[in-house]
Amino acid sequence: MIKRNIINNVLDAAMSRGGDFAEIFIEDRFNTAISLSSGDIEKSLSGRDFGVGIRIFKGLKSIYVYTNNVEEENLIKLAKEAALGLKKEDVNKKIELMKIEVKNNHIIRKYPASVLSSEKIELMKRAYNKANQYDELIKQVKVNYMDYDKKIMIVNSEGLNKTDRRTRSRIFVTSIAEKDGEMQTGSDSIGAHKGFELYDGEVVDDVAIEASRVAKAMILADKCPSGKMDVVIDNGFGGVIFHEACGHGLEATSVAKGNSVFAGKLGEKVASEIVTAIDDGTLKNEWGSSNIDDEGNPTTKNILIENGILKNYMVDKFNGRRMEMRATGSSRRQSYKYAPTSRMTNTYIANGKSTKEEIIKNTENGLFARKMGGGSVNPMTGEFNFSVMEGYIIKNGKIERPVRGASLIGKGSEVLNRIDMVGNNFKFGQGMCGSISGSIPVNVGQPTIRVKDITVGGVKEAK
Repeated sequence: MIKRNIINNVLDAAMSRGGDFAEIFIEDRFNTAISLSSGDIEKSLSGRDFGVGIRIFKGLKSIYVYTNNVEEENLIKLAKEAALGLKKEDVNKKIELMKIEVKNNHIIRKYPASVLSSEKIELMKRAYNKANQYDELIKQVKVNYMDYDKKIMIVNSEGLNKTDRRTRSRIFVTSIAEKDGEMQTGSDSIGAHKGFELYDGEVVDDVAIEASRVAKAMILADKCPSGKMDVVIDNGFGGVIFHEACGHGLEATSVAKGNSVFAGKLGEKVASEIVTAIDDGTLKNEWGSSNIDDEGNPTTKNILIENGILKNYMVDKFNGRRMEMRATGSSRRQSYKYAPTSRMTNTYIANGKSTKEEIIKNTENGLFARKMGGGSVNPMTGEFNFSVMEGYIIKNGKIERPVRGASLIGKGSEVLNRIDMVGNNFKFGQGMCGSISGSIPVNVGQPTIRVKDITVGGVKEAK
């Protein structure tokens, strides 16, 4: 991607004022993003993004700069300017780069570049038609398609020299139902560390139908009552609560500064004993997976909580220095324009022993949150407020009726301890996660779980 002698010269420039670590991240990325609304293409963008990020450490000081001008003279100048942020010290370190082969665990069968734009648009129109024709209550459908194929190279002053290739594809369908002047939205998506082979079979039809099914169910639903109640959260996208309210608190980005309720609690009980939570970046072809992280470390299966006990954090190299812990293959960034930091990959609550049917049958009065929507979280406290995209009242162990307008209000650390049933029907849902190193693809997942006594916000009082 860039000649080895140029890389060596840039590393020398970065280390010229006594830094104890320097890193170069090179990215070459091809993107496609297409939006369709009401059957017509609204936006279609494709392009290439190529650039370099340079990072320098000295103790607990980190400096990061980036550029898309990859001429040797500019890269050396940029590295030297970044190094000016350090106090001048003599340096005498010879850097020997060692090419390390990276095993590819994510086989791509049909790279996006080999697929015509017309094929991608035809796929989107197929999804649109399936969603639009689901029911006469569906008044509007939006389809978003994206793919990218990027090659990265990571070298550093410790001699690391690795390359990787990452290809991801995703389609997202949003349906809007309307009745008596009111509107309700349903959505669904599928994404993976795959090429166009992701859409083999009828998966796009399933996504489109699911989006419209949710929209129709909610436009016909009663308004949700409010109050404290047991909440059964379904598999897949239900995992967004753990991701947002707990997962971010287990990233070294927060833990290293003490900005997490989980800081300093390794080895302590932080959840119900039936809860095991994992972040696993190694899963083949999953949306949040990669062969190596954005510091060149192999991704890992990282058990965060095991039977309720806090076992580990997600740690990047720089915050690992602060915490005196080794990196866990959890360092990620959106692109070369961002310095990497600890981030989630495929984060989930592991399977338990109950069936979904048993969980509902053993719930006398409560809410079944079949699908979660968006929300907000205070990362320091774990306090959250999440909307329920699709909800149902449970009475006497049976799903009674659909309700809309529900939200779940609570604190992540408290919710972990109130989980009293965990299902055996694990599933992932794909999303994008934003943080200080940009927006990255992540999987959220869990089986069906039950949480005792969550505050449910609704639009009418409970009877």
